[in-house]
Amino acid sequence: MLKIDKINVYYGAIHAIKGISLEVNQGQIVTLIGANGAGKSTILRTISGLLKPKDGSIHFEGKSIAGIPAQNIVKLGVSQVPEGRRVFADMTVLENLELGAYVRSDKKGIQEDMETVFQRFPRLKERVAQLAGTLSGGEQQMLAMGRALMSRPRLLLLDEPSMGLAPLLVKEIFSIIKDINATGTTILLVEQNANMALSIANQAYVLETGRITLAGSAKELAASEEVRKAYLGG
Repeated sequence: MLKIDKINVYYGAIHAIKGISLEVNQGQIVTLIGANGAGKSTILRTISGLLKPKDGSIHFEGKSIAGIPAQNIVKLGVSQVPEGRRVFADMTVLENLELGAYVRSDKKGIQEDMETVFQRFPRLKERVAQLAGTLSGGEQQMLAMGRALMSRPRLLLLDEPSMGLAPLLVKEIFSIIKDINATGTTILLVEQNANMALSIANQAYVLETGRITLAGSAKELAASEEVRKAYLGG
C-alpha cells in the first residue's frame, strides 16, 4: 500500500532522514519506534506532504506522492493525527470533526461517518458543542483521531497517540487503534511507548538518528534483546 524507497529529508542543513526505505502492506499496523529526535515524526510529515524529500520515492497504492501538496494526499486516502493532537482550540468538537471532512462533498457519507466517530468515542458526542481547547488531553486525542477519520482514510498516520496520557487512557486509545484497524484502515504508528506499539503491530521498524537499524515482525522485535534493552526497559 505504501512504499518508501531511499528517501533523504533535510531541515535546512540538518540531514534528518538518511536513505530510509520501508513498506506498509494493506490491512497492517506497522510501527516506527525509536528515541526522541530519531526522525519518526519527520517520516510521517514527509508521507503526508508537509515536508518534501530531497530525493528517493514515496508511492501510495502505486502512485507517486512525494512532493504532492498535503491536501491532495488527504484526497488520495492518507490522513495524519499529528503529534500533540493539534485540535482547533477555539472551535467546537463538531466543527473540528466537520473540518476533517473538508475534502468530501458526500453529505450522507459524512453524516454516517460522524455517527461512527460518536459510537467509537462516546465522550465526543457528550461534548459536541464544547470548545476543543477545554477538553482533557485524552479527549483531545480522541478528537484528533476522530477528525482524521472523517476524511475516510485508507491509511491512517498516527504520531505519538499516547503522549502525555494516563496509563488507563493509553490502554483505551490503543484498543481503539486496534478497532480502527480491524474495520479495514491500515495504520502507520509512530510511538515512544514501544511496549504498547509492538503489542498491537504486525511489522516494526527501529529508527536511530535518521536511519532504520532493525526491521521485522513486531513479535521478533519485541523478543530481540537489543530492542528490549534500548526501548522496553529490560
